[in-house]
Amino acid sequence: MTTYKPLRKIELLAPARNSDIAIEAIKHGADAVYMGADAFGARAAAGNSVEDIAKVVNFAHSFLAKVYVTVNTIIYNDELHRVENLIKDLYRIGVDAVIVQDMAVLRLDLPPIALHASTQCDTRTPEKARFLQDVGFSQIVLPREMSLDEIRAVHEAVDVPLESFVHGALCVSYSGDCQASYSLKGRSANRGECAQICRLPFDLYDGAGNCRRRGQHLLSLRDLNLSDRIESMLDAGVSSFKIEGRLKDASYVKNVVAYYHRKLNEVIASSGGKYVRSSVGEVRHSFAPQLDKSFNRGFTRYFIDGANSRLSIASIYTPKSQGERVGVVKAVKPGCLIASLDCALSNGDGLGYFDSRNSFVGFRLNRAEGERLFPASKVDVTPGTVLYRNSDKAFDDVLSRDSATRSIGVTMALSRSSRGIVLKVDDERGNGVAVTLDMDEMQPANTPQEAARRNALGKLGGTIYVLKGLDDLLGDLFVPVSKLAELRRRAISMLDSANRIRYEVDRRRDEIPDAKFPGNGVLSYHDNVANDKARDFYEQHGAKLGEQALEVGKSKPGRRVVMTTRYCLRRELGCCLRDNGESRMPSPLTLRNGGSCLELEFDCRQCIMRVINVGVNKKFS
Repeated sequence: MTTYKPLRKIELLAPARNSDIAIEAIKHGADAVYMGADAFGARAAAGNSVEDIAKVVNFAHSFLAKVYVTVNTIIYNDELHRVENLIKDLYRIGVDAVIVQDMAVLRLDLPPIALHASTQCDTRTPEKARFLQDVGFSQIVLPREMSLDEIRAVHEAVDVPLESFVHGALCVSYSGDCQASYSLKGRSANRGECAQICRLPFDLYDGAGNCRRRGQHLLSLRDLNLSDRIESMLDAGVSSFKIEGRLKDASYVKNVVAYYHRKLNEVIASSGGKYVRSSVGEVRHSFAPQLDKSFNRGFTRYFIDGANSRLSIASIYTPKSQGERVGVVKAVKPGCLIASLDCALSNGDGLGYFDSRNSFVGFRLNRAEGERLFPASKVDVTPGTVLYRNSDKAFDDVLSRDSATRSIGVTMALSRSSRGIVLKVDDERGNGVAVTLDMDEMQPANTPQEAARRNALGKLGGTIYVLKGLDDLLGDLFVPVSKLAELRRRAISMLDSANRIRYEVDRRRDEIPDAKFPGNGVLSYHDNVANDKARDFYEQHGAKLGEQALEVGKSKPGRRVVMTTRYCLRRELGCCLRDNGESRMPSPLTLRNGGSCLELEFDCRQCIMRVINVGVNKKFS
């Protein structure tokens, strides 16, 4: 007997700051969106009311697309009841899953809503992934740092779908294990209030007290772009391709979603039938998406190909958007630049360049006349300076308008019954309805009717439907256009209702009571235990609380690891200890910004860097 193996469902998961952007993401090709509620999301500035989320749910489910809501901060004891009520509200409006970090959620009195393990859960090993699956999570968000081999190892250890970032900003620390913002600024990243310490400029001192770099963004990474690794990621076991950017604007989301929608379709079409998109509907864009036209700090594949790459992954000269390279300055005239251009520029474009101090300087282009560029402000450039465009006026204008449509194809069959006529409508979601219209007498027509009936039934403007085919069995019978319009409206209304009734929402997985927490079983502040229910959860699964989260524990004075990162500053600067980098830059290395001093510790065996808060270092004052 041949065993039927279902196609693996693949989703493109888009970020949404608000309901309008969420709907645009779905229009432009997302299979799912993730967005924050009005509290407890890891992006505090991207909250939404339950009513606004409900609007997105109704729109998304029309295309079998899903809506995930982030409830992925750590939670304090006095907030547990609020979180419980919030998740109940999200379940009531049909949200497909909540993305969580705090294990207390598994001890709340909740409906059977699906739970996804946030990247804040810091799931670096197959053992941790298996534990999260066994305690009830339906999908696991992997760290951005993972290689293809590491993803494959996790995939082999679990049965639930794996979600992996494919594009957008990178956190330099393992997500969920960054205490730098709270330690240095009193703003907790685990509470959605990250102060983005990694984007600040630092001075770098070596062990001899020499300043080796001054005012550079030494912890600021480029943006992730794995568009050329999608096929490999699918083979490794990724099912959900996640775009970072819940604080990004609509234009960013439209462009990036459109690009990856097309890319995924191409890869799936050439896969030999192994995969299928998890949502339905035909997407049409009015523009050609291009990734380098949206905010980016330059791109990196990070560690998808392994940890030994010598390619630069940092954007140490600027944390700002660099954009696309557009040309080189040939000459400088009063009020004008002469440039050799790679593409045509438009009045109002935003350009930039790196000056003699490697600082990125931006300016607006007042007027472009071929190779003659007229800046709106004075610029200090020299021949040979590379120009970048980080704002394409013409492209942005297109994205500011309606730039995509998404539709559901329907087929109709029109026939006669003993009481009148019947309109049967089927759609690509698997729904089918039939509507009957009583007509006492039906007269033959004097002229052919097929075209007129098709035209009347195909008037689906104002809906998400498009007529793909009509089987007209009425022959030469005459039916008033008003009757056909009535049939069409009733059928479409019933089709909408049928889809709402038949839509299947994922359910929370059962928890295995004797699942054991992996590792040495002792929890530190790195595990972010912030409430009694989370402590009880871990203790039930064999762990012991050694230290609470910094946000609620009594912090001990002295040195403390506040970031753990796979990014290595020594490797980035060409001074890897494995290559005798100690002789070129003696240890310890320290980063200084204002009154803050961070010491860098390098673990070459694991190929990781630890960032340690040591407070103010008087030697460099």
